[in-house]
Amino acid sequence: MLATAEADNLDFKRDASGVKSIDLVAFANAEHGGTILIGVDEYTSKDGLQRGKVVGCSVDDNARLMLINKATDCSPNIDVQIYIENLKAKPIFRVEVPSGRLKPYASPRGMYSIRADGRNRALFPEELLLIFMDREGDKFLSRFRHAVAELEAQVGGINQSLSGDIMAVADHIHDLDDQLQRTLGRLQGLTDSTKKRSRNLLQTLKDSQDSLDKLERFLLEDSFTHQRDERLISLEHKVDQLLTIIRENAE
Repeated sequence: MLATAEADNLDFKRDASGVKSIDLVAFANAEHGGTILIGVDEYTSKDGLQRGKVVGCSVDDNARLMLINKATDCSPNIDVQIYIENLKAKPIFRVEVPSGRLKPYASPRGMYSIRADGRNRALFPEELLLIFMDREGDKFLSRFRHAVAELEAQVGGINQSLSGDIMAVADHIHDLDDQLQRTLGRLQGLTDSTKKRSRNLLQTLKDSQDSLDKLERFLLEDSFTHQRDERLISLEHKVDQLLTIIRENAE
Protein backbone atom coordinates (compact mmCIF):
# COMPACT_ATOMS: atom_id res chain seq x y z
CA MET A 1 0.00 0.00 0.00
CA LEU A 2 2.89 2.39 0.71
CA ALA A 3 4.19 1.76 -2.80
CA THR A 4 0.97 2.99 -4.38
CA ALA A 5 -0.80 6.32 -4.53
CA GLU A 6 -3.99 7.21 -2.73
CA ALA A 7 -6.87 5.48 -4.49
CA ASP A 8 -10.53 4.56 -4.20
CA ASN A 9 -9.68 2.09 -1.44
CA LEU A 10 -6.68 3.82 0.17
CA ASP A 11 -6.02 7.11 1.99
CA PHE A 12 -3.00 8.53 3.85
CA LYS A 13 -3.23 10.72 6.97
CA ARG A 14 -0.42 12.23 8.99
CA ASP A 15 -2.13 11.82 12.39
CA ALA A 16 -5.43 10.71 13.92
CA SER A 17 -6.74 14.27 14.16
CA GLY A 18 -6.57 14.48 10.37
CA VAL A 19 -9.20 11.75 10.00
CA LYS A 20 -12.70 13.20 9.60
CA SER A 21 -16.01 11.46 9.95
CA ILE A 22 -16.67 12.17 6.28
CA ASP A 23 -13.59 10.03 5.41
CA LEU A 24 -15.07 7.04 7.20
CA VAL A 25 -18.46 7.67 5.59
CA ALA A 26 -16.91 7.74 2.09
CA PHE A 27 -15.31 4.31 2.52
CA ALA A 28 -18.38 2.81 4.23
CA ASN A 29 -20.55 3.90 1.27
CA ALA A 30 -18.06 2.52 -1.26
CA GLU A 31 -18.60 -0.90 -2.81
CA HIS A 32 -15.48 -2.49 -1.31
CA GLY A 33 -14.68 -0.21 1.66
CA GLY A 34 -11.11 0.91 2.12
CA THR A 35 -8.05 1.44 4.31
CA ILE A 36 -6.73 4.56 6.04
CA LEU A 37 -3.02 4.61 6.99
CA ILE A 38 -2.43 7.11 9.79
CA GLY A 39 1.17 8.28 10.32
CA VAL A 40 1.92 8.27 6.59
CA ASP A 41 2.71 11.29 4.37
CA GLU A 42 2.22 11.36 0.64
CA TYR A 43 5.19 12.36 -1.50
CA THR A 44 6.20 12.32 -5.15
CA SER A 45 8.90 9.86 -6.12
CA LYS A 46 11.67 10.56 -8.69
CA ASP A 47 9.59 8.87 -11.39
CA GLY A 48 6.78 11.33 -10.70
CA LEU A 49 4.45 8.88 -8.94
CA GLN A 50 2.70 9.43 -5.63
CA ARG A 51 3.89 7.21 -2.80
CA GLY A 52 3.37 6.84 0.92
CA LYS A 53 6.11 7.64 3.41
CA VAL A 54 6.00 6.47 7.03
CA VAL A 55 6.46 9.32 9.47
CA GLY A 56 4.81 7.68 12.50
CA CYS A 57 2.09 8.92 14.82
CA SER A 58 0.80 8.57 18.35
CA VAL A 59 -0.87 5.19 18.75
CA ASP A 60 -1.99 5.53 22.35
CA ASP A 61 -5.49 4.88 23.70
CA ASN A 62 -6.53 8.51 23.29
CA ALA A 63 -5.83 8.40 19.57
CA ARG A 64 -7.66 5.08 19.21
CA LEU A 65 -10.65 6.42 21.17
CA MET A 66 -10.74 9.51 18.96
CA LEU A 67 -11.08 7.32 15.86
CA ILE A 68 -13.76 5.14 17.43
CA ASN A 69 -15.80 8.20 18.48
CA LYS A 70 -15.70 9.57 14.92
CA ALA A 71 -16.97 6.23 13.62
CA THR A 72 -19.80 6.01 16.14
CA ASP A 73 -20.85 9.63 15.48
CA CYS A 74 -21.81 8.68 11.93
CA SER A 75 -25.34 7.64 11.04
CA PRO A 76 -25.66 4.69 11.12
CA ASN A 77 -22.61 3.86 13.22
CA ILE A 78 -19.63 2.59 11.24
CA ASP A 79 -17.74 -0.50 12.34
CA VAL A 80 -13.97 -0.04 11.98
CA GLN A 81 -11.02 -2.29 12.79
CA ILE A 82 -7.92 -0.49 14.09
CA TYR A 83 -4.45 -2.13 13.98
CA ILE A 84 -0.99 -0.89 14.97
CA GLU A 85 1.78 -1.46 12.43
CA ASN A 86 5.55 -0.86 12.45
CA LEU A 87 5.57 -0.72 16.24
CA LYS A 88 9.33 -1.22 16.65
CA ALA A 89 10.26 1.71 14.41
CA LYS A 90 7.74 4.43 13.62
CA PRO A 91 4.32 3.08 14.65
CA ILE A 92 1.29 3.82 12.50
CA PHE A 93 -2.43 3.02 12.58
CA ARG A 94 -4.06 0.87 9.91
CA VAL A 95 -7.78 1.53 9.96
CA GLU A 96 -9.92 -0.89 7.96
CA VAL A 97 -13.33 0.47 6.98
CA PRO A 98 -15.53 -2.28 5.48
CA SER A 99 -18.29 -1.55 3.02
CA GLY A 100 -21.33 -0.99 5.19
CA ARG A 101 -24.44 -3.19 5.22
CA LEU A 102 -26.69 -0.24 6.15
CA LYS A 103 -25.94 2.19 3.34
CA PRO A 104 -26.17 5.10 2.91
CA TYR A 105 -24.02 6.44 5.75
CA ALA A 106 -23.92 10.11 6.70
CA SER A 107 -21.62 12.30 8.75
CA PRO A 108 -22.84 13.89 12.01
CA ARG A 109 -23.74 16.94 9.90
CA GLY A 110 -25.86 14.86 7.53
CA MET A 111 -23.41 14.81 4.63
CA TYR A 112 -23.34 11.77 2.31
CA SER A 113 -20.08 11.03 0.53
CA ILE A 114 -18.37 8.21 -1.35
CA ARG A 115 -14.81 7.40 -2.31
CA ALA A 116 -14.12 7.88 -6.03
CA ASP A 117 -11.06 8.77 -8.12
CA GLY A 118 -8.82 8.73 -5.05
CA ARG A 119 -10.84 11.34 -3.18
CA ASN A 120 -14.10 11.91 -1.33
CA ARG A 121 -17.06 13.33 -3.21
CA ALA A 122 -20.70 13.95 -2.38
CA LEU A 123 -23.25 11.37 -3.38
CA PHE A 124 -25.54 12.51 -6.18
CA PRO A 125 -29.32 12.42 -5.54
CA GLU A 126 -29.84 9.58 -8.02
CA GLU A 127 -27.06 7.61 -6.32
CA LEU A 128 -28.69 8.12 -2.94
CA LEU A 129 -32.02 7.01 -4.39
CA LEU A 130 -30.48 3.82 -5.79
CA ILE A 131 -28.82 3.07 -2.45
CA PHE A 132 -32.09 3.57 -0.59
CA MET A 133 -33.94 1.38 -3.09
CA ASP A 134 -31.34 -1.37 -2.82
CA ARG A 135 -31.45 -1.26 0.97
CA GLU A 136 -35.25 -1.31 1.17
CA GLY A 137 -35.35 -4.00 -1.52
CA ASP A 138 -33.04 -6.19 0.56
CA LYS A 139 -35.20 -5.58 3.62
CA PHE A 140 -38.36 -6.41 1.70
CA LEU A 141 -36.80 -9.56 0.26
CA SER A 142 -35.68 -10.65 3.71
CA ARG A 143 -39.12 -10.03 5.21
CA PHE A 144 -40.78 -11.72 2.23
CA ARG A 145 -38.61 -14.83 2.56
CA HIS A 146 -39.32 -14.94 6.28
CA ALA A 147 -43.06 -14.58 5.66
CA VAL A 148 -42.99 -17.29 2.99
CA ALA A 149 -41.09 -19.62 5.32
CA GLU A 150 -43.65 -19.03 8.07
CA LEU A 151 -46.52 -19.54 5.62
CA GLU A 152 -45.00 -22.77 4.33
CA ALA A 153 -44.60 -23.99 7.89
CA GLN A 154 -48.22 -23.10 8.68
CA VAL A 155 -49.51 -24.75 5.49
CA GLY A 156 -47.45 -27.84 6.27
CA GLY A 157 -48.94 -27.97 9.76
CA ILE A 158 -52.46 -27.49 8.37
CA ASN A 159 -51.93 -30.20 5.76
CA GLN A 160 -50.61 -32.56 8.40
CA SER A 161 -53.56 -31.79 10.68
CA LEU A 162 -56.05 -32.18 7.83
CA SER A 163 -54.47 -35.45 6.77
CA GLY A 164 -54.79 -36.75 10.32
CA ASP A 165 -58.40 -35.57 10.55
CA ILE A 166 -59.29 -37.06 7.17
CA MET A 167 -57.78 -40.39 8.15
CA ALA A 168 -59.73 -40.32 11.42
CA VAL A 169 -62.97 -39.52 9.55
CA ALA A 170 -62.25 -42.31 7.08
CA ASP A 171 -61.74 -44.74 9.94
CA HIS A 172 -65.02 -43.63 11.53
CA ILE A 173 -66.86 -44.02 8.22
CA HIS A 174 -65.41 -47.49 7.80
CA ASP A 175 -66.50 -48.42 11.32
CA LEU A 176 -69.99 -47.02 10.73
CA ASP A 177 -70.26 -48.93 7.46
CA ASP A 178 -69.36 -52.17 9.22
CA GLN A 179 -71.89 -51.46 11.93
CA LEU A 180 -74.57 -50.65 9.33
CA GLN A 181 -73.89 -53.87 7.41
CA ARG A 182 -74.14 -55.90 10.59
CA THR A 183 -77.36 -54.12 11.59
CA LEU A 184 -78.94 -54.66 8.16
CA GLY A 185 -78.02 -58.33 8.34
CA ARG A 186 -79.65 -58.62 11.71
CA LEU A 187 -82.75 -56.77 10.52
CA GLN A 188 -82.99 -59.00 7.47
CA GLY A 189 -82.75 -62.08 9.63
CA LEU A 190 -85.24 -60.63 12.06
CA THR A 191 -87.65 -59.75 9.24
CA ASP A 192 -87.40 -63.19 7.69
CA SER A 193 -87.94 -64.83 11.06
CA THR A 194 -90.88 -62.54 11.84
CA LYS A 195 -92.54 -63.23 8.50
CA LYS A 196 -92.09 -66.94 8.96
CA ARG A 197 -93.60 -66.83 12.43
CA SER A 198 -96.43 -64.64 11.14
CA ARG A 199 -97.22 -67.08 8.34
CA ASN A 200 -97.21 -69.96 10.81
CA LEU A 201 -99.46 -68.06 13.17
CA LEU A 202 -101.73 -67.13 10.29
CA GLN A 203 -102.08 -70.76 9.30
CA THR A 204 -102.80 -71.70 12.89
CA LEU A 205 -105.48 -69.03 13.15
CA LYS A 206 -107.04 -70.15 9.90
CA ASP A 207 -107.19 -73.65 11.26
CA SER A 208 -108.76 -72.25 14.44
CA GLN A 209 -111.27 -70.31 12.37
CA ASP A 210 -112.31 -73.46 10.57
CA SER A 211 -112.77 -75.17 13.89
CA LEU A 212 -114.89 -72.24 15.10
CA ASP A 213 -117.04 -72.46 11.99
CA LYS A 214 -117.64 -76.08 12.64
CA LEU A 215 -118.44 -75.35 16.28
CA GLU A 216 -120.85 -72.61 15.24
CA ARG A 217 -122.72 -74.90 12.93
CA PHE A 218 -122.85 -77.51 15.64
CA LEU A 219 -124.18 -75.04 18.19
CA LEU A 220 -126.80 -73.70 15.83
CA GLU A 221 -127.95 -77.13 15.00
CA ASP A 222 -128.31 -77.91 18.72
CA SER A 223 -130.20 -74.60 19.34
CA PHE A 224 -127.93 -73.17 22.06
CA THR A 225 -129.13 -70.19 23.97
CA HIS A 226 -128.90 -66.54 22.75
CA GLN A 227 -126.15 -65.81 25.29
CA ARG A 228 -123.83 -68.35 23.81
CA ASP A 229 -124.50 -66.92 20.34
CA GLU A 230 -123.35 -63.47 21.48
CA ARG A 231 -120.17 -64.87 23.00
CA LEU A 232 -119.47 -66.75 19.82
CA ILE A 233 -119.97 -63.63 17.68
CA SER A 234 -117.62 -61.67 19.97
CA LEU A 235 -115.03 -64.39 19.74
CA GLU A 236 -115.23 -64.42 15.94
CA HIS A 237 -114.85 -60.64 15.83
CA LYS A 238 -111.68 -60.79 17.90
CA VAL A 239 -110.26 -63.54 15.73
CA ASP A 240 -110.95 -61.44 12.60
CA GLN A 241 -109.08 -58.48 14.09
CA LEU A 242 -106.12 -60.64 14.98
CA LEU A 243 -106.04 -62.11 11.47
CA THR A 244 -106.00 -58.64 9.95
CA ILE A 245 -102.98 -57.63 12.07
CA ILE A 246 -101.12 -60.85 11.23
CA ARG A 247 -101.73 -60.37 7.50
CA GLU A 248 -100.35 -56.81 7.59
CA ASN A 249 -97.16 -57.97 9.38
CA ALA A 250 -96.76 -60.92 7.01
CA GLU A 251 -96.93 -58.62 3.98
